[in-house]
Order: sequence, then C-alpha cells, then structure tokens
Amino acid sequence: MELSLSTSSPASPAVLRRQASPLLHNQQVLGVSFASALKPGGALRFRSRRRPLHRPITCSASPSTAEPSSEVKKKTLVRRNDVRNIAIVAHVDHGKTTLVDSMLRQAKVFRDNQVMQERIMDSNDLERERGITILSKNTSITYKNTKVNIIDTPGHSDFGGEVERVLNMVDGVLLVVDSVEGPMPQTRFVLKKALEFGHAVVVVVNKIDRPSARPEFVVNSTFELFIELNATDEQCDFQAIYASGIKGKAGLTPDDLSEDLGPLFEAIIRCVPGPNIEKDGALQMLATNIEYDEHKGRIAIGRLHAGALRKGMDVRVCTSEDSCRFARVSELFVYEKFYRVPADTVEAGDICAVCGIDDIQIGETIADKAHGKPLPTIKVEEPTVKMSFSVNTSPFSGREGKYVTSRNLRDRLNRELERNLAMKVEDGETADTFIISGRGTLHITILIENMRREGYEFMVGPPKVINKRVNDKLLEPYEVATVEVPENHMGPVVELLGKRRGQMFDMQGVGSEGTVFLRYKIPTRGLLGLRNAILTASRGTAILNTVFDSYGPWAGDISTRDLGSLVAFEDGTSTSYALASAQERGQMFVGAGVDVYKGQIVGIHQRPGDLGLNICKKKAATNIRSNKDVTVVLDTPLTYSLDDCIEYIEEDELVEVTPLSIRMCKNPKMAKKGR
Repeated sequence: MELSLSTSSPASPAVLRRQASPLLHNQQVLGVSFASALKPGGALRFRSRRRPLHRPITCSASPSTAEPSSEVKKKTLVRRNDVRNIAIVAHVDHGKTTLVDSMLRQAKVFRDNQVMQERIMDSNDLERERGITILSKNTSITYKNTKVNIIDTPGHSDFGGEVERVLNMVDGVLLVVDSVEGPMPQTRFVLKKALEFGHAVVVVVNKIDRPSARPEFVVNSTFELFIELNATDEQCDFQAIYASGIKGKAGLTPDDLSEDLGPLFEAIIRCVPGPNIEKDGALQMLATNIEYDEHKGRIAIGRLHAGALRKGMDVRVCTSEDSCRFARVSELFVYEKFYRVPADTVEAGDICAVCGIDDIQIGETIADKAHGKPLPTIKVEEPTVKMSFSVNTSPFSGREGKYVTSRNLRDRLNRELERNLAMKVEDGETADTFIISGRGTLHITILIENMRREGYEFMVGPPKVINKRVNDKLLEPYEVATVEVPENHMGPVVELLGKRRGQMFDMQGVGSEGTVFLRYKIPTRGLLGLRNAILTASRGTAILNTVFDSYGPWAGDISTRDLGSLVAFEDGTSTSYALASAQERGQMFVGAGVDVYKGQIVGIHQRPGDLGLNICKKKAATNIRSNKDVTVVLDTPLTYSLDDCIEYIEEDELVEVTPLSIRMCKNPKMAKKGR
C-alpha cells in the first residue's frame, strides 16, 4: 500500500512535518511509518507496516552538505575524512557498553587468544559491581583505513555532566534505544544536548532479539522525539540500524541481520562527518576531561580544534582572553585501540591526551603561544540536590578510617571538583561541615562510596532539594519519572506516586509481557526515598527511572516516611535476649553480638515516632537450674546499602560512613535543639 498526498507547491520538510504531526499520534491506528516518509518536495508518502522501515544508507549530514558557507572559512576550514569522532549515548541499561564490547572485538582490538571480561569499558570496581557506567571513557578502532574514536558515556541522568562534556569532542552520536522500551527520559536528555551541538545522529535499535521487540514503534517514537526537540530537517532524516549488541550483529532491517556489525560501521563512516578543522590555523584544544597518573601527573584529554600539537611544544593555557599562563607539553598520547599510545605530533580533528601541564582544569584551552585564543568554556546544568558532609563525631569515630579530620575531608572534596564539573562544594554552618550539591542522590552517593573505599570516615546528612526564588515565588525542581511495572502491581504504585505529588501524563501497555509504562511529573522532593517504597509496593518488580525536567511552583508538603526509628539508648553489645523482645516493636537493622552506641538507629519502628530501646540487656543470672533453656528465634536483620540508608534518614538523622561499616544515628545537635 502506498499513498501519495501531492501539494500544489513544493513545501519544506519542516512544513510537512508540522502538517503530519497530528497523524503521528495515530500512527499505530493507521498502520503506517513516518520515520522516513517526510522528504523534501511536494509529496508526503506513507508506507505500509508490511514494508521494512529501513532505507539505504544515505545521510543528510554528509561531508558535502555540512561545509561552511562563509567565504573566509572556505579557504581555511577543511574536512578530515580519515577520522570519525563519535559518542555512544543512551538511557541506562539500553546496552551501550555491551555494544562497544562487540565493536572492539570485531575490530580485532584484542589478540585471538586474549581472554577478555564482559563490559571492558567499565574499568572501575564500582561500575562493575553496580553494572552501570559512571565515567566516560575513550577508545578507538580502525575500519577500512578510517580511525573511529569512540566515547562510552554514562546512562544515568545524575551523571549528565559527563555526557555534556564529551559532546564537545565529537561530531556525531550513536543513539542506542532499547527495542522494547523505546525512548526513555535519559534518551531525551542526551539527544537534546546532541541536537543543540548540531551533531549527526545514527539511531541504533538495540536488543532486537528480545521476544517482545517492537522496532516500528521504537523508530516512530524516536522520530517524534526528534520533532519535539526541534531537530533540523537533516537531523530528522536519521539512519536507523537494528542490532543485537550481545550477539554482535546488525542490519538495515529488523528481520535481516548480518553476521557482524558491518552495517553499523558503514553507517558511522557514511553518516557521521569527519571533523571540520582549521589545519593551518593557530593551535586550539579544549580540555574536556582530566585523568591522573602517578608517574605522569595530570593528563588533559580533549579534541584538537585547530593547528597541530607537538611533543615538547611551548603553549599558552587560557581560561579567557585576560587570564592566560604559559606551559610546556612534556608528553603526547593518542588513543589506538584500547590503549594510549605515545605520539610526537597530533593533527587537528583527533582526540589526544596531553601531559606536563600540572595545573590545567576542565574547560581551559591549550592554545598557540603567540596567537592562541581561548575556545568557549564548557557549561553544565545546575545541581538540584544537596547533602551535608561532616567529621565523624560518633563514639566509634577513628576506629576504621584512615582520613578522619576536616582538613582531609576538605582536600578530598576539592580534588573531586577538578574533574566533576556538575558538583559544587560550599562551607557549612560549622568549620567541620561541607555542603555538597549534585545532580541527584546517586551522583553524590557514588562520591561517598569512592571516599569510604579510599579510607575516609565521615557523617552524611539527608538529601535536600535546591529551591529557587524568582519574583518572590518559591520554585522547586521537578523531574520526569518513568515507572515500568507489571499490571497486577500498578494500583499500589499509582497510589504511592499520587501521595508524593506526582501527576501522571502518560500510560501505555507493552507487548505480551503484561508490563505498563507510567510517566509522571513529580517534585524532586517526592523522589527522595521513593525507590525503596516502590520496590516494596510492587514486590520488587518495578523499575524507576528519572530525569530532571524544569523548575516549577512549590507543590506543598510531602510526607516521605510514615514510620519512626528504633534507637539504642545505651552503649554496649547487642544480645539475643534483648533483641527477642525488641523485634516485636519493628524490624531490626542489627543482629546479636554487634557493638552499638547511644543514639544509633537499630531498626524501623512499626508506628510513627521514634522509640528508645535497650538491645544490650542480658538475661538475669540465678542459681536455679532450669530444666530447659528457652530457644530464642531472631528474625533476619534488614541489610541496608549506602543508597538505602541515605533514602531512609530524615531531617534529624545522619549516616555514619566508614571504610568497613555504614550506620545510621540520630543527629545529637538536632536533639539538643529539640529540648
């Protein structure tokens, strides 16, 4: 079935898109695909569902169309065709890192007999344990004499600062979308940033081998997202590739995959333009990332925008026109396969690592000594959540940690600021307190986890949102929350989100799996402590994803916790005898034989309000022999992770973080105020 709607005069693609937009929402009813239907000219063509969605690889963002129009630039700017710089962006768990694994294997980066682990790019211990990417990382492959620099980026919105930085280094992105879930909140965030930079986009519909895959819906939803984000006509004319990252297969249609990722590599070479460079211009390189090496010191990573960089070269390091200093490049590296390789010269357009500039910061420009000018610095979105870090004042302080003073804490937090642009550190009310602001609780808890593994010991306060006051009106941050939940558990989840001031704006069922997608706009305050509550309400089956949306009017009071805490009222070691009666009051966090101190939270009360308990009481010794010892049966104590503890605590509570333990306690300063 092919239907042609002709117009009397040729219309632009943008006009055609606007005319077609009412139809896009009814695409499933009509049974037609719009992703590649809108073409320049006077006809709008609809293609039947039975026909494949793909088209031959012809991309609007080809080198010929992307050349600069200025007469001056035509003389100086040239296009490098032997290099491609791409970032792989996607929502969390849509398979970015697994896809990179397959690309590296098929590009023969490793020896045939070399044993490699899964998720090669997730080199950090914390990334492997949690199964998420936290830091962006560089690698490169060579395909048909073209060097492809690949940057793997995080999928969680809390690490959006990493994504915003690396988009400065690339000319195109691979947007990986799950074949069942389609575009998710973080997909929208990273795509919006990529489109603002004017990058070419190749859409990879990943996990195409899933039983309930729905590639047509996913491509059409992605196309709608492009239109919503005001993409240009060239960007909307994206190439869709269907792939299975784990099997290492890709194809132009969902039903006909090649035995390798050849179609994906071809799409990258054809659709992503080479870097547009000023070959004979003055040196310019923006420091986009910072790494540290024990022997080489600080290493600045970025893309060379103009000129050439040589080993031993004298350069100027600029933040702005007025603030510049001089330095010398001691060593120079480029990325080849999975490693950094020494280089004597790097030409414009390539991504490199520079050693020898000990005080360089992210966002500074390495420029020509005589004629260099700074590039625009990197801007990232403002943080939305803050937490307080303070010196550990519990009776157990100093037992396990190596770094326990406020000076140790200050130095470590200042070091974090050098590479974590989306984070801010301010002084608190007292000399030993610091206020840390980040994109979300996960952003800050990753820092806490890294610090405790390095030997730091400190106290952490509850997360609070960062409000704004505009025209005497109090505004608070709102986020878009997407919940994937089985239909039979939908009721309790909807009720819970309603209590947290969430407003549903979309609901849809997914395939044969009986899963429902709920989309809410909800205050960031309402999300604090929500993850555990949703898992409890759905018996562990719900998946919650969030991304920052905008600031909006204050939503009113939100109750995040209904139950109080069980608090130990003396120091000592917990006993089975005392715990047997204590567990009747609620759920315990500690078992028998655990050292506790006065004010430590040892359980969740089954009613609102806190309750003091003595869990160190011993059974009275008598000289009467009993015929039978009473067997004490204790419930298994709750095991809370660092993230769980931070979600649990309220205004007057703290989390004590040490290298070996995570405890919760009442804040002694708040208790004094309360009296």
